[in-house]
Amino acid sequence: MGLIAGVLGLLFGGGRNVVRETAEVFRENADAGAQRAAQMQGKAMAQLGREFAVPRQGGFDRFMDGLNRLPRPALALGTLGLFVAAMVDPLWFAERMQGIALVPEPLWWLLGVIVSFYFGARHQAKAQDLQRDLATTMARAPQVMANIAALREMRADSPGVADPGPDAGLQLAAVQPDENKALEDWRKLKRA
Repeated sequence: MGLIAGVLGLLFGGGRNVVRETAEVFRENADAGAQRAAQMQGKAMAQLGREFAVPRQGGFDRFMDGLNRLPRPALALGTLGLFVAAMVDPLWFAERMQGIALVPEPLWWLLGVIVSFYFGARHQAKAQDLQRDLATTMARAPQVMANIAALREMRADSPGVADPGPDAGLQLAAVQPDENKALEDWRKLKRA
């Protein structure tokens, strides 16, 4: 008993676990690795937060931030308000629309440019990417059609698929019967 207790004391005594420590030389401790990864992620997020934390100095900064966030909701709610106004008081709405009809065309163009620059920059970039992708796809269409035609010619049910063409050796090989060991054995059994 003393020998076993001595060996176990040597391996696990004094708060140590020699087996675990040896295994960790070859394989990372998953719990410790996850803890290190969480600490690293937390430190990275804290650093990112410090980089992008811009203290607002005064009322002007807060006012400009609010003003910058105002156009999109104002346009959306204003458009919905026009629909409500048209249903609630059609005459009032018609009077306002008659006033809009008097706006000269260059002013409409200017409004369109302003709205396009404000909202349309990302949309324009995405639309140009889409057009570029469509052009690339359409440029590949003739090659794709040729590939599809070639694949259809290779189908087993297409006419002339087994035609060897002008290759005489292939034609002779196609008409000469091959040896079929199983068929020969079957024929021998039938004769017997």
